[in-house]
Amino acid sequence: MSLETVREEISEVDFQIIRLIARRQELAEQIVKIKIHTGLPVHDGHRTAQVLDAAFNQATECKIDPVAVQEIFRILIAMSEERQRGFSGEGNLP
Repeated sequence: MSLETVREEISEVDFQIIRLIARRQELAEQIVKIKIHTGLPVHDGHRTAQVLDAAFNQATECKIDPVAVQEIFRILIAMSEERQRGFSGEGNLP
């Protein structure tokens, strides 16, 4: 395999990752609708801990840096919460 071929494959994976992040953001909008209807706050510390633990464990199983993967998921969670706050009218409140 040539360097260019591998780079093209990485570019395709990057594109897929971005599409999945966009899908995750769409789902965050669905979640906030449910939260508004049920009176739940945007931030759910218990759920955040579950997601971060799962990310750590899955990264470990895949033999990639679990701490780095957790950081990526912290960013994804923050993006989702920011989107939910914007949709719910809370703005960018912590």
